[in-house]
Amino acid sequence: MAQAKPRLYVGNHNYSSWSMRPWLCLRWAGIDFEEVLISLARPGYGSGSIAEVAAVSPNGRVPALHVDGHIIWDSLAIAEWAAEFQPGARLWPADWRSRALARSAVCEMHSGFAALRNDLPMNIARRCKVNDWPEATRRDIDRVLALWLSLRDGNASRGPWLCGERGIVDAFYAPVMTRFRTYGVQLPAALAGVAEALFADADFREWEGRPITDGFSVTDDLYPHA
Repeated sequence: MAQAKPRLYVGNHNYSSWSMRPWLCLRWAGIDFEEVLISLARPGYGSGSIAEVAAVSPNGRVPALHVDGHIIWDSLAIAEWAAEFQPGARLWPADWRSRALARSAVCEMHSGFAALRNDLPMNIARRCKVNDWPEATRRDIDRVLALWLSLRDGNASRGPWLCGERGIVDAFYAPVMTRFRTYGVQLPAALAGVAEALFADADFREWEGRPITDGFSVTDDLYPHA
């Protein structure tokens, strides 16, 4: 009996940064999957108690991937599954040094940057200019830029992405790149090519091009901690 396609449950494309990350990884790995969009604009958001989400994800949050009778309910775990399922996609750098740095950067994004998440909520379609950030937020912004420059150092000759070739580290920082575009955060010249590569990527553009749903407009910061 043929196995069903993996099924990825995600939130609103305009706001849900954690949904974007594994979605890009699955796309970049060439994995055929079914996407199921769940509206998060309802009671229980932020506390993991939306009934529709709890029915498909054990921690009550998206993303969640259903595959072969199992549930993977964390964005990094889904990305790692994609890398293992399709090793030929090379979602991690081939060189162990670059791979270790990429993994460190992904883990730092996965667990850190609380001030940046709070003060630069993901809103892909929005455009505004913010000139004054709180000190903690400015530190997060500066750290992200320094981290990206460190990844590009030694990898620039391999391609335009953070570690040369497109991979998990780019998927995990893609929402941050959109945040910087949204709020007018200036990128160093050395990172211009990284932004261009992401924003021109066909899969990213498909994610970005989905209509804003849930009855909100681009001026609404629906999920301020996404």
